[in-house]
Amino acid sequence: MPTVSVKRDLLFQALGRTYTDEEFNELCFEFGLELDEITSEKDIISKEKGEEKAKGASDTVLYKIDVPANRYDLLCLEGLVRGLQVFKERINLPRYEKIIPAEGEGQRLIITEETVQVRPHAVAAVLRNITFTKERYDSFIDLQEKLHQNICRRRALVAIGTHDLDTISGPFTFTAKAPSEIKFKPLNQSQEYTASQIMDLYRTDSHLRHYLHLIENKPLYPVIYDSNGVVLSMPPIINGDHTKISVNTRNVFIECTGTDITKAKIVLDIIVTMFSEYCEKPFSVEAAEVVYPNGKTHIYPELAYRKEKVKPELINKKIGISETPSSLAKLLTRMCLKSHVIGNGNNIEIEIPPTRADIIHACDIVEDAAIAYGYNNIQMTIPKTYTIANQLPLSKLTELLRLDLAAAGFTEALTFALCSQEDIADKLGMDISATKAVRIANPKTAEFQVARTTLLPGLLKTIAANRKMPLPLKLFEISDIVVKDPNTDVGARNYRHFCAVYYNKSPGFEIIHGLLDRVMQLLEVPPNEKNGYTIKATEGSAFFPGRCAEIFAKGQSIGKLGVLHPDVITKFELTMPCSALEINIEPFV
Repeated sequence: MPTVSVKRDLLFQALGRTYTDEEFNELCFEFGLELDEITSEKDIISKEKGEEKAKGASDTVLYKIDVPANRYDLLCLEGLVRGLQVFKERINLPRYEKIIPAEGEGQRLIITEETVQVRPHAVAAVLRNITFTKERYDSFIDLQEKLHQNICRRRALVAIGTHDLDTISGPFTFTAKAPSEIKFKPLNQSQEYTASQIMDLYRTDSHLRHYLHLIENKPLYPVIYDSNGVVLSMPPIINGDHTKISVNTRNVFIECTGTDITKAKIVLDIIVTMFSEYCEKPFSVEAAEVVYPNGKTHIYPELAYRKEKVKPELINKKIGISETPSSLAKLLTRMCLKSHVIGNGNNIEIEIPPTRADIIHACDIVEDAAIAYGYNNIQMTIPKTYTIANQLPLSKLTELLRLDLAAAGFTEALTFALCSQEDIADKLGMDISATKAVRIANPKTAEFQVARTTLLPGLLKTIAANRKMPLPLKLFEISDIVVKDPNTDVGARNYRHFCAVYYNKSPGFEIIHGLLDRVMQLLEVPPNEKNGYTIKATEGSAFFPGRCAEIFAKGQSIGKLGVLHPDVITKFELTMPCSALEINIEPFV
């Protein structure tokens, strides 16, 4: 869930009254939000960088509020206040108006065909005669960043550019050129750079380096020019310094470029509806014309209102209440969904405003009615359906084994399902291609690159982190491993594995062998070749030569046990011998 940080005093001023922390927490809960933390800029810096760095930082109280990921209209102070005020019935929901300028007077954004392979879509609008203050300006910038991280998927789907319209002149052209042909002064820089130099410049930037991969391998880079050849932006990386907006900006040109036109339209609608209240004519937005490569034109923002009909019985049944249609309509109106009863009371007509892109289906409307009614006010009832819950056989077997393994003197560990390629390949003397490992497309750290294909590395790392504990260390884990499987619909399959390790001054192979015998005894699998289990000498890259055995049961190989190779032990930063056992327990279900 996105977290919105707002200054408490600013929030209370906008709401027109003050609350205690407990009262505001309750209000958030009633509205379907959560007050996650009460802090200050000074506290945040102090926690992250220490008290020394926090000296001089602001003591202003901040409320950190968790907002549902699909409620883009609540990602800034303006939307949050508007939503709460309508919810408490202190104001009516405003009507957003699109003003279309006279022919030849409005702004135009012309898209050329070169953009098709890079970033084919663009929408635009103008906030005319807007009045910023420091707080409003900060909120405006913060909303763009929140949208970039949320619906824009870190600028992959949509990138937002905001420009001081008084410093440029239309019509504007959205095109794509070779990096060497693009040259401008990026935001907050002192000199001009070519597009290639800009990419090198921001390769070490903590913020912008995360977006470079979106276009750096493309032959052409997207760029927006005004009629005089001034660069507005090079989406999705950086705006030009020439069009930089400030607190004194009066007219803002907003462009959203992207690979998803639906998302781009939603993002534009959210920005203009949130901040049009500061325009000379509140809640009015000046439209812009977008000209496509095929010559077709479209006016943005759409600011589309649509109507849905929902039966009151459906709402009552789904929530488990018995409210009148007019009462339900009132509840929905409090959630920024203007509603009224039509016909003979057998239908409620709901008007969906452009701010509520999250309303897709009737169930979304039912959910809002439930929030407005109050979850705590819904009477608890016993479900009319009769079902018998039961544990999955595999889960039941896992739980039973855990108890007996603990009774055998082994301590259970729970390790990460993700690990590095080194852990499951190099450190175990294997090639990564032989592991059938499922790779993470965009790993955050080198520690979490692949899904584990064996439980052994996790237990060895656990022992390495607990080397100071008294010997012997006897650990086990029963969890899932993941391997590629082209025969499944998702291309991978989970297997439930049991792994145990014994770490001491002597290898303790007999301890691990004894544990295997105990597990088979519990599973009622006798030690014979015909219908039980057997072990046969084999070799394994992770095991000491001549000290490894393969385990067979139910007519198949289920795993291995043995003494770990000294190289493996060294690579996991251990210093003493270690024996291990790992088997697949699924055949015994």
